[in-house]
Amino acid sequence: MAVPPRTAESDAGVSTPPGAVKIIAAACVGNALEWYDIAIYSFFAVYVAHAFFPAGDATSSLLLALGTFGASFLIRPIGAIVLGSYADRAGRKPALTLSIWLMVLGTLLICVMPPYATAGMLAPLGILVARLIQGFSAGGEFGSATA
Repeated sequence: MAVPPRTAESDAGVSTPPGAVKIIAAACVGNALEWYDIAIYSFFAVYVAHAFFPAGDATSSLLLALGTFGASFLIRPIGAIVLGSYADRAGRKPALTLSIWLMVLGTLLICVMPPYATAGMLAPLGILVARLIQGFSAGGEFGSATA
């Protein structure tokens, strides 16, 4: 049995919700920016290590910077649970808005954090907190955005 070709008349009853394209585009842009931030941190890990995690040798500094990078992935499931629960109660839009603001906060903290030479131990702790906020946000964002 042959399937007739699709025409404008046959698609008349099928419509895309008015904001669906906008919502999908926004979710894609948000996800792309999130992964961009992750990529940038990993690409510049050597510089981050030098500025924020000075140790006796470069290898130790790099391991501390990469450990901070990895910690942001470890907190993602917690963000998914907490922000997912919030999304179930308050709705997807408020959860995504909260997730975006948390990501902005984490990124802003990284941007304004003074180096170790200026702030001492506040610098590596600040970078760790910022990366944890970003990981928490990313964990919560993924489920709401895909739903």
